Amino acid sequence: MATEEEELAVARANSEGEDDKSLKEAVEKDKRKEKRKKRLLKEAEKADRRGVCYLSRVPPHMDPLKLRQILSQYGEIQRLYLTPEDPAAQVRRKKSGGFRGQEFSEGWVEFTDKKIAKRVARMLNGEQIGGRKRSSFYYDLWNIKYLSKFKWDDLTEEIAYKNAIREQKLALELSAAKRERDFYLSKVDQSKALSKIEERLKKKQKVDVRPKVMRQFPQKKPVVNETGENKKAQLSSDILAGVFGGSS
Repeated sequence: MATEEEELAVARANSEGEDDKSLKEAVEKDKRKEKRKKRLLKEAEKADRRGVCYLSRVPPHMDPLKLRQILSQYGEIQRLYLTPEDPAAQVRRKKSGGFRGQEFSEGWVEFTDKKIAKRVARMLNGEQIGGRKRSSFYYDLWNIKYLSKFKWDDLTEEIAYKNAIREQKLALELSAAKRERDFYLSKVDQSKALSKIEERLKKKQKVDVRPKVMRQFPQKKPVVNETGENKKAQLSSDILAGVFGGSS
């Protein structure tokens, strides 16, 4: 009996130890969830304090690094995005001998403080970019506007939507090109098959064409009696005389 009691005690102790372990794991999991929740709330608060400015035109030769360097003088920048120009326009510019680098059509700049973003847009819009006189965009003007109640997530959704439309359009163009290619290849195969049929017919006609054979048969000469008259003619006159009652 003592052995059974000891075994029960050991089993009870093990179960209690497992319960304590699972309880600790659950508590730690709840703590991690709380920390993650607090971190997300802080990020949301920071995002609410941020402000986004829109650039309707990006000067030639301006890239994200140069733009960040210029605008960082007015306030801390969180994120920045510039839309690459249309590839067709880039190809046309390169063919005409223009700038061969990457250019951008529009852009968005996120400042950590919306007040700074409003002040920057109000102060710079319509003003000369300036900087070094040797800079290619020294005489260009800022086209910048503060976007009220606009968040960076809205931009990412818009970009994802545009990318999806572009991919769908590309897929349709590829599908149409594939159909045209398949149609062309089918016509080529048909043409090859018809050409082979014509060649076989021509060969068959060449084999069937044979030279015309002119056969000659020996002709018998008419029988002539002793007087030199035609025996056939004499026989015919005798028959006629018998029919019509004439005498030869």
